[in-house]
Amino acid sequence: MVRIPLLPEDGLSPEQQAIYDKIASGPRGAVVGPMRAALHSPELADRWQALGEFLRFRSCLPARLSELTILICGRYWNSDVEWYIHVDAGLKAGLSRTVIEAIRSAQPPEFTHDDEAVVYDYTRVLLQDGRVSDAVYQAAFEALGKVGIVELTALVGYYTMVSMTLNAHHVPLPDANPEALRTLDDQPAGAHGATTRLPPLALAPTPAQRKA
Repeated sequence: MVRIPLLPEDGLSPEQQAIYDKIASGPRGAVVGPMRAALHSPELADRWQALGEFLRFRSCLPARLSELTILICGRYWNSDVEWYIHVDAGLKAGLSRTVIEAIRSAQPPEFTHDDEAVVYDYTRVLLQDGRVSDAVYQAAFEALGKVGIVELTALVGYYTMVSMTLNAHHVPLPDANPEALRTLDDQPAGAHGATTRLPPLALAPTPAQRKA
């Protein structure tokens, strides 16, 4: 059950309404997920939505890699809402169902694109350790460049904030479908734990692993 009132559209202050309209008319197309809680603080919500819009929609990273990163964050933090929202976005961006399912079930994914393998390795290590080795960093740097690795790191931090907000306030799914909440919790790796440690890659090693 949600722990904080989620502001109804007909009960917004003028400041909240302005931010609500800005979000709804932007690339998100709707006010969902953590913004439903953040709107209690209009200035925070405005700065939040601007950062999130840039990182998700205007970053130099291809949508395929951005959505992969977001799904890894959602799985690591066991955030059902984040996962639920971004599975379809990941498929539309070009991620394979087998990769998404491997992440969901905390199994080693088998990538056919080297850049996806590099992003997976960088993101999972950064989440789990709070830092990355020289080899992992260099592989991401070579694959994404200076701007790419800076924006990837920011994306991991941003969606960690998103996951924590969703989890802390018990923000419900957009369509209030309780069945969808089982997407993560029915997996032993995610049940009853604060985080889910994701395994290293299957089969072919990443460039980082080859250099290690």
